Amino acid sequence: MENLTSLVNKIQRACTALGDHGDESALPSLWDSLPSIAVVGGQIGSSGKSSVLESIVGKDFLPRGSGIVTRRPLVLQLQKIDEGREYAEFLHLPRKRFTDFAAVRKEISDETDRETGRTKQISSVPIHLSIYSPNVVNLTMIDLPGLTKVAVEGQPESIVQDIENMVRSFIEKTFSLMRLHGFSIFFEGEALPNCIILAISPANQDLATSDAIKISREVDPKGERTFGVLTKIDLMDKGTDAVDILEGKSYRLQFPWIGVVNRSQADINKSVDMIAARRKEREYFANTPEYKHLAHRMGSEHLGKMLSKHLENVIKSRIPSIQSLINKTIIELESELSRLGKPIAADAGGKLYMIMEISRVFDQIYKEHLDGVRPGGDKIYNVFDNQLPAALKRLQFDKQLSMENVRKLITEADGYQPHLIAPEQGYRRLIESSIVSIRGPAEAAVDAVHAILKEMINKAISETAEFKQYPALRVEVANAACDSLDRMRDESKKATLKLVDMECSYLTVDFFRKLPQDIEKGGNPTHSIFDRYNDSYLRRIGTTVLSYVNMVSATLRNSIPKSIVYCQVREAKRSLLDHFFTDLGKLEPKQLASLLNEDPAVMARRTALAKRLELYRSAQAEIDAVAWSK
Repeated sequence: MENLTSLVNKIQRACTALGDHGDESALPSLWDSLPSIAVVGGQIGSSGKSSVLESIVGKDFLPRGSGIVTRRPLVLQLQKIDEGREYAEFLHLPRKRFTDFAAVRKEISDETDRETGRTKQISSVPIHLSIYSPNVVNLTMIDLPGLTKVAVEGQPESIVQDIENMVRSFIEKTFSLMRLHGFSIFFEGEALPNCIILAISPANQDLATSDAIKISREVDPKGERTFGVLTKIDLMDKGTDAVDILEGKSYRLQFPWIGVVNRSQADINKSVDMIAARRKEREYFANTPEYKHLAHRMGSEHLGKMLSKHLENVIKSRIPSIQSLINKTIIELESELSRLGKPIAADAGGKLYMIMEISRVFDQIYKEHLDGVRPGGDKIYNVFDNQLPAALKRLQFDKQLSMENVRKLITEADGYQPHLIAPEQGYRRLIESSIVSIRGPAEAAVDAVHAILKEMINKAISETAEFKQYPALRVEVANAACDSLDRMRDESKKATLKLVDMECSYLTVDFFRKLPQDIEKGGNPTHSIFDRYNDSYLRRIGTTVLSYVNMVSATLRNSIPKSIVYCQVREAKRSLLDHFFTDLGKLEPKQLASLLNEDPAVMARRTALAKRLELYRSAQAEIDAVAWSK
């Protein structure tokens, strides 16, 4: 059973170290799932809360004074040791042992001031104090700020409500099987109260006005988890006693009330030994007629043992559920961390590697679009199979080779001397003027494919999950990819237009050799040379040129797609980010870091999740290490 209390102590210390204080957040709280004992009392008239805790421990170690002395929760973990000197340790001061308990008192005050400043403000961030002694029982309690009804000088008016809210956050703590999903928490099954309330009230005041009893009854109306402690029984007016309360006849709780007799202020001033104070307490109950029959269950020693046993029983009953909670939450935390992506590497080499890996993921997705693994590549084929042929058809070469245009170009080509045999210069001008018009559809095909390739960049960018984490890198890679496509487009235009220009610069001679020839290659010698400008003659020239241009158009319809694929599609697959990678190696560490700047909210969320995951894994390991059979 002692292993169970030690287990919870370890997990509580881990909770504080990793930022789980049980306060409301978008993260699951392991702190809230751990059974605990909260010590509640009032400030007005001094309930004797500090004296009760010191009596259980057997040491003077708590700060004293007027007003609000306890301004942060104090998680007090008592560990029984077989032998040796008593000592104390603070979680915030690892490896430092305190054997002087006056120094412990001072450190509690100093650590409170470090968190709240030298004001009278309060904080919900707990202080963890472990005390190791052969004179204590295994027990963990949380000392909370005393409830008050008025603010003192230097405190905001809200301090009364602030303290009550803090106390309620502990004593209203419930446990259920929580399941984190994104930023929401879903509950399965009934929530169980998870905090034992140690309500401390002075016997020399009317219990009906006790702050501790009032708030305890509000959150635990049946008294199922409240332990009532009655202090200052020895200071009650003559003729009065607390027997009815201690016997459970009035202000009944499920558990019996326990009376304690603390040291008087005079004893404290004289530094009366705790062992002597405990002996004096036992003698008081044993020798006072009213309480003699209750002496066996009165006093701070009995209180400590009873709380220890009860806490162990509660812990034992909760462990299976806590294990289930831990296992489920670990899975959810790991899943969300995976969605958020890996944290940024600290060194420049790690950053460079991360940038290149993310960029390669994008590059691979882009290739999959081109290769048909993902949609988009089919649009390029549509340009070649539909858009380009339609554009060539719209050129209407037959209209360009109308009788008027043929006559005009033939006569212009002849100049001042008509052609003697065949109008070769006229043929060339007619052919060139028709073929050069193919440059328009060729350029349009290059631009259409370029637009599709750019569209696929946007798709690949949106499908690269890592870019959601690093918007600056997303923009940089997108710009670099688009710049590469622009360069490929320019090269493709040059190559594709060269195909058209080649057809203009050198005609296919065999085509003309196969045409029917006039007698002696000069036509009919009986006709005047000027008769060769008649309609029949010009119509034949137009038909011949149209036939040749159609042949060239058909050839270019097949060769233009080849040029575009070679210069744009093929290069996009091979070297889309080559320039980016080259420039990347020249960047300074700060410039690399700027590419991996992510949303601060995401960074904070990942850090918080990683800490919480570390906590849950640590708790899982601690629970697995406990030998249940013992």
